[in-house]
Amino acid sequence: MAPVHPLWGLCVFVASIMIILSTLDSVTAATYTSRVPRTTRVPRTAPVVYTPSPWTLAHATFYGDESAASTMGGACGYGNIVTNGYGTDTAALSSTIFTDGYACGQCYQIKCVESPWCSKGVATITATNLCPPNWSKDSNAGGWCNPPRTHFDMAKPAFMKIAQWKAGIVPVQYRRVPCTRTGGIRFSFQGNGYWLLTYVMNVGGAGDIGQMWVKGTKTAWISMSHNWGASYQAFATLKGQALSFKITSYTTKQTIMCNNVAPANWNLGLTYQASVNFH
Repeated sequence: MAPVHPLWGLCVFVASIMIILSTLDSVTAATYTSRVPRTTRVPRTAPVVYTPSPWTLAHATFYGDESAASTMGGACGYGNIVTNGYGTDTAALSSTIFTDGYACGQCYQIKCVESPWCSKGVATITATNLCPPNWSKDSNAGGWCNPPRTHFDMAKPAFMKIAQWKAGIVPVQYRRVPCTRTGGIRFSFQGNGYWLLTYVMNVGGAGDIGQMWVKGTKTAWISMSHNWGASYQAFATLKGQALSFKITSYTTKQTIMCNNVAPANWNLGLTYQASVNFH
C-alpha cells in the first residue's frame, strides 16, 4: 500500500469546508428569493384617449326650428336631449355613418365650406338620430341622406352656428372629436322583471358603445345584446340585485368597468350614474 502524502489530509479538509460554504450560500440565496413577493406592482396603464380624426368632406342640412323640439326622442333613444345633457347641438346622421346605431353618442366638429352662406363658426355636435333615405328623390335633389352619401341633418340651432339657415344645404368639412362629458356614464332602465333594457348615455371619449355586459350580485357576467340605437338588453331576472356593467367602446375597443351602478332596490324608469367614463 502506497504511503499517504502528508498534505492529503489538509486538502480533504479544505475541500470539505468549501462544499459546506457553497451549500450555505445556496440556502441563503433560496431563503432570500423566497422572501421576494410573488406578485409585483404593475404600473397602471394610461387611459385610452380618443384623438380627433382628419377633416373630411360632406354636406349638411337642418330640421326643426330654433327650439329643436323636433329633435327629441330620436333614433338613439336619448329621449329629451336637453334634460339628458346633450343640449341642442345634435344631428341626425345618414345611414352610411349611423352604422345601425353604433354611431349613437359620437361627437363631430362641422364647419361650412365653399358656400356664400357660410359663417366662420364651428359646431360640435352629438349624433342622436338617424336621417333615413328618401328613395323617392334623387340624392342630389332632396334625397340628401341616401346612401352612399355622408350627410348631417343638424338641429337648427347647431346649423345656424356654421351657416345661414336660408341656405338649406351647404357643403361642410367634418371630423370625429372626443366627447367631453361631465360625470360618469348614465344607465336608464326600462323593461320588466325578466327583461332589462338599458339606455346608455353621457358616454365620453369616442362616445359610442360596441359591447356591454351586466352583472348582478348573484350572477356572473351576462352578455347584453344590442337592441337599437344606444340601448342594450339582457333577458334575465335581476331584480333585487345590485348591478354592475362592463362596456367596450365601438371605436377604441377599450373596456371599462362600472361597478355597483345601481343598488339592489333599483327600479325601472330611473337613471343611474357610474363613477367612471371614457376619455
